[in-house]
Amino acid sequence: MASLHGRKVAILTEEGFEQVELTSPKEALEQAGATVHIVSPQSGKIKAWDKTDWGIEIDVDKQLNDASPDDYDALVLPGGVLNPDKLRQNKDAVAFASAFLDEGKPVASICHGPQLLIETGMIRGRRLTSYPSLQTDLKNAGADWLDEEVVVDNGLVTSRRPDDLEAFNRKAIEEISEGVHHV
Repeated sequence: MASLHGRKVAILTEEGFEQVELTSPKEALEQAGATVHIVSPQSGKIKAWDKTDWGIEIDVDKQLNDASPDDYDALVLPGGVLNPDKLRQNKDAVAFASAFLDEGKPVASICHGPQLLIETGMIRGRRLTSYPSLQTDLKNAGADWLDEEVVVDNGLVTSRRPDDLEAFNRKAIEEISEGVHHV
């Protein structure tokens, strides 16, 4: 497994993220040596969604308006239905994600997470996957949507659902260890 010592990763999220889609990548990234910050428009604690009901509460490490993309080597966008829907309506969250894509920094997004990527206007011509219900939205945004457990396109790592987390985490760590990708 690649080492991520010295790398800083932001997990951008709102209330209602799918619990395992945040906890599993966070754990994998930390085990690989990365420093991981939970970045959110909220402060204090935010609540997870766990399959059919509210789940755990996690601490926000940095409020979005105090966070700079320049401080991070990569971005992770967990899914859940509520979380990306809130983030995509937040201009600061869209700008934060756009900065990573613009600079070619690795971005890893799972399930409904790619909804935020649509709002950046920067996924035209990119290969990716998502939860199946988003495929029409992503295709309409110009993306090349594939039904695969993990799709990698120049540092953009996407997966469909929690069952894909093992492959998603492995590829995210690989791409983050490689660093900036020039598209």
